[in-house]
Amino acid sequence: MKKKNKLLTLVGIAVVLCSMFLVALPGVAAEENQTTQKVSASTITTASEDDYVLGIYGNANLDDTVDVCDLTYTERIRFELEDSTALADANYDTYIDMGDVLQEALIILGREKKLTIVDAEGAAKTVSKPIEKIVTLNPDCAEAIRGIGAKDRISGIEGATAKYTKFFPEISQLPSVGMGHTPDLEEILQMNPDILIAYAPGIYNPGHEGLEDFLEPGVTVVRLDFYKPETLGDEMLKLGYLLDEEENAREYVEWHDGYVNEIEDIVSGISEEDKPRVFIDYGGEEGSPERLTCAKGTGNHQLCEKAGGKNIAADVTVPCVSPGYPYVSSEWILEQEPEVIIGQASGYNTREGGYETDDESGMIAYHDEIIGLEGFENLEAVKNNRTYIIQGDVAGGLTYLVGLAYHAKWFHPNLFNDLHPQEIHQEYIDEFCGIDFDVTEHGVFVYYL
Repeated sequence: MKKKNKLLTLVGIAVVLCSMFLVALPGVAAEENQTTQKVSASTITTASEDDYVLGIYGNANLDDTVDVCDLTYTERIRFELEDSTALADANYDTYIDMGDVLQEALIILGREKKLTIVDAEGAAKTVSKPIEKIVTLNPDCAEAIRGIGAKDRISGIEGATAKYTKFFPEISQLPSVGMGHTPDLEEILQMNPDILIAYAPGIYNPGHEGLEDFLEPGVTVVRLDFYKPETLGDEMLKLGYLLDEEENAREYVEWHDGYVNEIEDIVSGISEEDKPRVFIDYGGEEGSPERLTCAKGTGNHQLCEKAGGKNIAADVTVPCVSPGYPYVSSEWILEQEPEVIIGQASGYNTREGGYETDDESGMIAYHDEIIGLEGFENLEAVKNNRTYIIQGDVAGGLTYLVGLAYHAKWFHPNLFNDLHPQEIHQEYIDEFCGIDFDVTEHGVFVYYL
């Protein structure tokens, strides 16, 4: 009864506010044919790439939350006092009317029976609520769910998550549906989860195409991407709304953004001339003079630039092993004269490191491999001991800012003297992981001389 009264109060507030706007603006007609508007593609409004626009239908004013302001905004759209936005169609029926105001009020109260989100492919996806059973198809997703306090709702995982026995001591013991890129779809159906969360099809997730064709309508497939820095905040907030953990999701985003904004504020004052030339290395095949690197459009290119570096391979467009990841010759690297080299101990080169080992020999071997390449002894990056190895567990996903902090400190040590990446990493473990793990005692995340 208390919740019902709150709902009625919210709707009442919206009606009162809208009436005030109408009274304040003479000449606005309120006839029946003005209280319903149809949404079309031409009415969709996009936001600045620097802002979080919460991808939830009901976020009528295109900010980072659904609140009473959206109730008012939707009513103003109905009476043609504001331009229509696609997300104002809260109940996703192509019309903006009182049904959308009611849906927004239900979202605010956490009482909605269905929720429509914009998924990682930019498509609308409607999900039934509440969500109690989830199968995840990548470790980033499991980490995100745990990060907002909902790990008990994970009922199935894939093979990579199962291997993280120290980082996911409880989650790793859950039933597995096989490797994330080739999951056992029959097993997923038998688990009967409310939703399955997967990446959008792409370079990180071969095999995720066509999941909807096989699993739906029995299991709703939700595509969210917790790896890319530019989408992390919005995806975390969407996950919070899906699982009714909005406050916890916002707590993580605010913590993350606090550090990121601090770093970016300092980097914004660095001239182009003072930004070091950086080569990002992913390794190479034994005996081959070619090294795998990354160009524009990749997460590590972004990380380099946000930390105040210049990726020497940013514009390389030679044939790639996958989009944005070209091979370049050692001779080309020498010609570019990088001042800093960052070795990525993860992904393509499958180097040792991360949460599951305390043995840094793999990282040391990778470092020695790079500085031992023919002619590299003449590079400033090698002569000045500015060759660094970083493990992928802290270079993307929810711990992206840890990698950002390391890069910023390596690129501009004088400007970031008070920045302590290891302390930030421990903060993340303590605040959002709920595990007993000391990053000063365990795990291997970076190596340099």
